[in-house]
Amino acid sequence: METITSPKNPKVLAWRALQTHKGREEQQAFLVEGLRMVREALDSDFALRAILLREGVEPAFALPAGVPVFVLSDRVFAAVSETKTPQGVAAVLSRRIRPLSGSRFVALDAVQDPGNVGTIIRTADAAGFDGVLLGPECADLFSSKVLRSTMGSIFRLSFAFPEDLSADLRTLRSRGFSVLSSQLDGEPFYSREEIPAPFVLIVGNEGNGISAPVKAEATHRFRLPMRGGAESLNAAVAAGIMMYDLMKHPDQSRCTPHTSPRRSSVPTVLPHT
Repeated sequence: METITSPKNPKVLAWRALQTHKGREEQQAFLVEGLRMVREALDSDFALRAILLREGVEPAFALPAGVPVFVLSDRVFAAVSETKTPQGVAAVLSRRIRPLSGSRFVALDAVQDPGNVGTIIRTADAAGFDGVLLGPECADLFSSKVLRSTMGSIFRLSFAFPEDLSADLRTLRSRGFSVLSSQLDGEPFYSREEIPAPFVLIVGNEGNGISAPVKAEATHRFRLPMRGGAESLNAAVAAGIMMYDLMKHPDQSRCTPHTSPRRSSVPTVLPHT
């Protein structure tokens, strides 16, 4: 273990830079904080670059062999951390993700609130979806707020970052996917006929909904009922309701009581993203 006490140490400056999108892009790395997220990272196939411990903190997990461990003074750890009450443990990981694969996806069209993006990813994981497409203008998947909101689901799903979301949806359509659009002027969601996989559910921007080019690729357009006085739902709430309802009757050829739908042998799609 190496102990670091100076905030000006080059390693510390590099870790602090991971608080910014530019720093994460330049280093192709990101930082996760807290015992739960670090444990999730250790159990994943992401490449670990370093484990960071605040001075006096004993790790509640076995330190991985071959991964550098750094003990940081209180002042240094506070400089690296973005949480208000850090638990004193963090990890630096290479910014590699699983290429998009599977047959049940959610696509985010300029969803900008980090909490919404992270919550949708976490819900997609819980509901049994396979992956997420994040279009341009979405909140950065590797920002601290998004990462915390995923509660570790980032380590279990596959992802794509299309520069043109409508083009990727068009490709999915050509491969037999149903493209489901959630919009206020759609057909009643609960009156739909069953839609078997493969499918992709689009979630739109918090204020403007789904953009016209993306909406044009939809094969189905649905709305949730608004029986009270509210005109709309929070994006993550609406996405969660629809994802779970779409999974009421999972395709048993892919998902049995002993087989996770995320661990199927469905070929990777959209390899260019």
